Amino acid sequence: MSESMGIPVVDLADLATPGPARDAADAALLAGLADFGLVHFRGHGIDDAALDAFYRDFIAVTARPVEEKRTWGGADLWYQRGWTPPDTEQAVVAGGQPDFKECYFMAPIPLDAEMVTEFPEVYAENVWPADASDFRKRYEEIGVQTHELGLLLLQACARALGLAEDTFTAYTQGGPHVTRALRYLPLKPAQVGTGIVWGEEHTDFNLLTLLPGGRFYDPAGAPCGRPDAGSGLYLRTRPTTEHPGGRRVYGVPPAGCMVAQVGQQLEILTGGRLLATPHEITAPAQPGYTRTSMAHFVHAHPLTLLRPLAPFRTPESIDAYRPPVLAGTYGTKTLVDIGLAPADAIHALGYRHYGRLADARRAEGRLPGMG
Repeated sequence: MSESMGIPVVDLADLATPGPARDAADAALLAGLADFGLVHFRGHGIDDAALDAFYRDFIAVTARPVEEKRTWGGADLWYQRGWTPPDTEQAVVAGGQPDFKECYFMAPIPLDAEMVTEFPEVYAENVWPADASDFRKRYEEIGVQTHELGLLLLQACARALGLAEDTFTAYTQGGPHVTRALRYLPLKPAQVGTGIVWGEEHTDFNLLTLLPGGRFYDPAGAPCGRPDAGSGLYLRTRPTTEHPGGRRVYGVPPAGCMVAQVGQQLEILTGGRLLATPHEITAPAQPGYTRTSMAHFVHAHPLTLLRPLAPFRTPESIDAYRPPVLAGTYGTKTLVDIGLAPADAIHALGYRHYGRLADARRAEGRLPGMG
């Protein structure tokens, strides 16, 4: 283990065998997730060349006509499969300003058949562009790899917290896990400095997010380094007395490493012992540059009750995270909040059959509001 920008770097090989090396790696993992909300890790096995090849495929797919891209998923699936157009998603704290990006969602893990019926939008079948077999193959392979890495880290996280190793992974069985490829769009000269953001500051609502690593591209489309010191992935650390708003830290890991960051579901289950990571993607202060990235979201099963687990239940944590809520309900509310699900999806929560009583009253000549 080592550190970069103060964020611990964990070698996955150290998590493989009980002993001093694993104990030290578990402790570093916990420190990173508790203090920064994320950890950098190496030994993940995802080849840079394979990731570069996928991003080339992804860029080619996003270059297709908008009319074609609109046939890949869409609002009926709450943009949880296929293409998400630019200016669709917005962070809860964004004040109505959408993110300047386009995305492609897919589920790399077989779907829970029962949940397909109960949560059809977030358990939809994948949709794929025509004539894009390499894009699909590479995407699915990386998605499966990152999911397995997430389970490994959740096991280590549980160990480090003194819980049974399968505590968190048990919640993931049949969850609506999803992988998302993102392309942040180039700003025109007139847009630079106007407040347009690639990804407004937000926290993820799942258990754990895995980031294989992003790429910048210059105005000619060639891969390049970070255009300026202000662009890219930034995170906000846990507030302290010295830094009541937390510290803003550059979040991109050292070469060869990936990022794992805490989501809201894991924060709730640990009663705030681990804190969901506020993070943002800032655009360069010059026009023409783009960026690609990928995120895999490990979710709790929709029927998981989200409340602090027994070791973390205190009057303070109970008050902070009440009332308990099913993960599926929580997810629906969040997708409405960020503009991916329609506002009327909220009406699907709770009892939906009051119309029977209204119909009965109409049948006997008693309209609503009469007598």
